Amino acid sequence: MIIGLPKEIKDNESRVGLTPAGVKTLSDFGHTVLVQKSAGEGSGISDDEYRAANGQIIETADEVWERGNMIVKVKEPVGPEYQRMREGQLLFTYLHLAPEPELTRVMLERKVTGVAYETVTNDEGHLPLLTPMSEVAGRMAVQVGAHYLQKPEGGRGVLMGGVPGVLPAKVVIIGGGVVGINSIKMAVGLGANVTVLDKNLDRLRYLDDIFGAKIKTLMSNNYNVQESIANADLVVGAVLIPGASAPHLVKREMLKTMHKGAVIVDVAVDQGGCIETTKPTTHSNPTYYVDDVLHYCVANMPGAVPRTSTFALTNATLPFAVTLANKGFAGAIAKDKHLKAGVNTYAGHITYEAVAESQGLAYKPLDELL
Repeated sequence: MIIGLPKEIKDNESRVGLTPAGVKTLSDFGHTVLVQKSAGEGSGISDDEYRAANGQIIETADEVWERGNMIVKVKEPVGPEYQRMREGQLLFTYLHLAPEPELTRVMLERKVTGVAYETVTNDEGHLPLLTPMSEVAGRMAVQVGAHYLQKPEGGRGVLMGGVPGVLPAKVVIIGGGVVGINSIKMAVGLGANVTVLDKNLDRLRYLDDIFGAKIKTLMSNNYNVQESIANADLVVGAVLIPGASAPHLVKREMLKTMHKGAVIVDVAVDQGGCIETTKPTTHSNPTYYVDDVLHYCVANMPGAVPRTSTFALTNATLPFAVTLANKGFAGAIAKDKHLKAGVNTYAGHITYEAVAESQGLAYKPLDELL
């Protein structure tokens, strides 16, 4: 198979879809890997490293997309990449289609086979290709929140851990999954006053067992969300419904109960956000205010730490990329139900029900198309 590795062009996105080790692995199986010139530069990976791994350095994105049977990326296609996609091409990347009707339309029109990292599953029912970036984003959320709580950055001037005689920051984390638990680790480590909400009682029990008296746990419902964010310094949105748009758990009127200069970091922005006032931002223009509350809603947070993120991502995605390359699309999904769960679009149809429901479009089970 010919595999294309283009350079990411989303705003300040410096990650790349494969490390040299990933390229070498695919090459060792007999596949050709086309690497766009300087694709790994933002992650500190040189073209020479890709050449040493048997990657072919290609000058233009157009050629990588034109020749590649499978395109391995990090983020969903944007702008000029829409016109580069072609019928029958396999796109293996984060797609987050639910809040992206225009991208969905283009992929359906061009009959692209879209395998989304964020909906591939495993035997435990987890999302193994979403996990590494959720770990990064969860840890970053508190780091970013601490930064923007500083007065020169637009926050209310609160130190996360306080000091003797002064209370620490009040941090509320909505969602106790992978993003949530990593946010908890960072917030607890900084000495903050941490409350976490989740609708899964077993998850709350688990978090209580792990962190004990260092955190407070609450069942997630409208009343508890409203009560917990009152006077909060930092709210982290960490809600995920696989493949679907996130529910708006924090309503705009609730922001009035937060401190002026408090900070919201909505990690769920990729799926539309779990805060009603969320709108996607970029690393070059990351924040805005609503009712005097600073919002940070960057849709590719791990792109700020691209070297860590690129290596963590390839560790997770490479086995699936190898399966797709070695067996071909049909053979791969026939043998692996978890990879099959990642198929969001195929032959001009939406094959992931939550995406179809989010956009009010028709859903077609993949089995009916094969």
